[in-house]
Amino acid sequence: MKRFKTGAMSFGSISKEAHETLAIAMNRIGGKSNTGEGGEDPARFIPDANGDSRRSAIKQVASGRFGVTSNYLVNADEIQIKMAQGAKPGEGGQLPGRKVYPWVAEVRGSTAGVGLISPPPHHDIYSIEDLAELIYDLKNANPRASINVKLVSEVGVGTIAAGVAKGRADIILISGYDGGTGASPLNSIRHAGLPWELGLAETHQTLMLNNLRDRVVLETDGKMLSGRDLAVAVLLGAEEYGFATAPLVAVGCIMMRVCQMDTCPVGVATQNPELRKNFTGDPQHVVNFMTFVAQDLREIMAELGFRTIEEMVGRTDCLDAVRASSHWKKKGVDLSSLLHTPALPEGSTRFRSKFQNHGLEETIDVSKLLDLAAPALESGQTVEASLPITNVNRAVGTILGSELTRKYGAAGLPDDTIRLHFTGSAGQSLGAFVPKGITITVEGDSNDYVGKGLSGGKLIIKPSPKATFAAEDNIIIGNTALYGATSGEAYISGIAGERFAVRNSGAKVVVEGVGDHGCEYMTGGRVAVLGPTGRNFAAGMSGGIAYVYDPDNTFIKRCNLEMVLLERVEEADEAAELHSLIVRHAELTGSAAASRILDSWEASLPKFVRVIPKDYKRMLEQIRKVEQTGLTGEAALMAAFEANMRELARVGG
Repeated sequence: MKRFKTGAMSFGSISKEAHETLAIAMNRIGGKSNTGEGGEDPARFIPDANGDSRRSAIKQVASGRFGVTSNYLVNADEIQIKMAQGAKPGEGGQLPGRKVYPWVAEVRGSTAGVGLISPPPHHDIYSIEDLAELIYDLKNANPRASINVKLVSEVGVGTIAAGVAKGRADIILISGYDGGTGASPLNSIRHAGLPWELGLAETHQTLMLNNLRDRVVLETDGKMLSGRDLAVAVLLGAEEYGFATAPLVAVGCIMMRVCQMDTCPVGVATQNPELRKNFTGDPQHVVNFMTFVAQDLREIMAELGFRTIEEMVGRTDCLDAVRASSHWKKKGVDLSSLLHTPALPEGSTRFRSKFQNHGLEETIDVSKLLDLAAPALESGQTVEASLPITNVNRAVGTILGSELTRKYGAAGLPDDTIRLHFTGSAGQSLGAFVPKGITITVEGDSNDYVGKGLSGGKLIIKPSPKATFAAEDNIIIGNTALYGATSGEAYISGIAGERFAVRNSGAKVVVEGVGDHGCEYMTGGRVAVLGPTGRNFAAGMSGGIAYVYDPDNTFIKRCNLEMVLLERVEEADEAAELHSLIVRHAELTGSAAASRILDSWEASLPKFVRVIPKDYKRMLEQIRKVEQTGLTGEAALMAAFEANMRELARVGG
């Protein structure tokens, strides 16, 4: 049963009750449930009074990075990177605003009533080397968790899987087209994906041929329904199996295929409180179903003469291709490629028998930072250290951050408890997923992915005092900085590369210039840009506010206006917020650009453009109206959400 997993079903796509029922059931049988994209309520990390656990053992990291915090990752046994989805390969996703209820928005770090977009690609993955870097980052974020990479069954997936194995993934999932939610587009289900059998067979054979099969666990999913399905999967090379449709049916799903409409009549795929009352699912129903499937598989294994899964993996000679080929539907189909059994390399196995070496013991965190920060980790004492850094030092601060989170939880420690001052050129993923209590300063420059998933920490990057160039005219950090940041602060004295603050949902950031696609898909937080921007700024931006210094009035040509409004900073409280951000930036980095703006603040303020998403602005106004009636907190959010939905229904939005 430990090999059984639920497929990825996000909190937002299915109801809170359905999601927790599946988690309880899988924890009872010793399997694993998957959060899907969208984060997880930290309250679920605490076991219930009766001993049940609603915690999902598998935490998914998808392109939207919703709710991916240090605390989320630390509370995982397995972390899954979703490269694509079997039922809609190559496509992103969208959660309509009517399904973004306040509790969904809270977990995802967004605003209730405002739609959310999951882009097709991960913006920190454009090559197999980038994927290897994310695997490394996540392993640093939770050294105790296995790293799973979800791929789609398609032609050539074996070659991709070989690269993933070399990138040191622990588990590779091959997902078939025949699962997925009712929200998946019909043309994708019918024409884009392939059956899991084809992708699984190709992946197993390719890994065998390249002597990589014994490094990874091979998993598959895509409408697994019976022990026979599992037996075929094992014989084709899989060691673990994901279920989604079947357990959902076990808890009451009647396959209405209206998951995206928020109208599920049985309370499974809806967030509507009234419809959720119809949910009648019981964890024991899922336990019973899984037990029957396991018994079915055991009986088939006994008939074939196998005692263990390991003996059975990859034994395609036990699959009867003669009868299949003679069936009138398959007559003439050559299955020899599907059932080919590659020679077993000497000293290797057809199943995972080795563990990947992620090289964590070589990190600066393990060799130096954990010891230096021991007083802070043990008793919250203030710690300060100065160290050199080079570009071979990747994900600096991430293991330290994971240990801090493991002890102190999401709250972390007070700001600046651990102050680390580095001199030199930092490698990739500096400060990835760093939590509150850690401040990292770099005098020099840094590579790509600075502050990836920042979770409350503080990053300060500035040129050396000996530098002879103007910081605001030069690039100081690489591409895709602050991707998926959820909270914290970052002050960058210089220009950042492309895709800056993509999917930022809560961090406060000041930078002196950005490349193309800045603030793409942003859902929260504040970003102040004190210099030029590249093209396509704010594409897909649905929340948060960006302030762009635009003295020559050319920013409008470089901004994507599809979802945002461009305004002046007129509200006194917003002007004060912007002023304080720039003051903080000047104090921490010594920025000459910030000082010039502050020295002539009255003249500089009108030159800032306020970039705010249309739907986000409308929802903020609804919240303000509701709060004027005396409501506060969750009650105010829910009332504003309902008012917003009524307004959208009235105008046909």
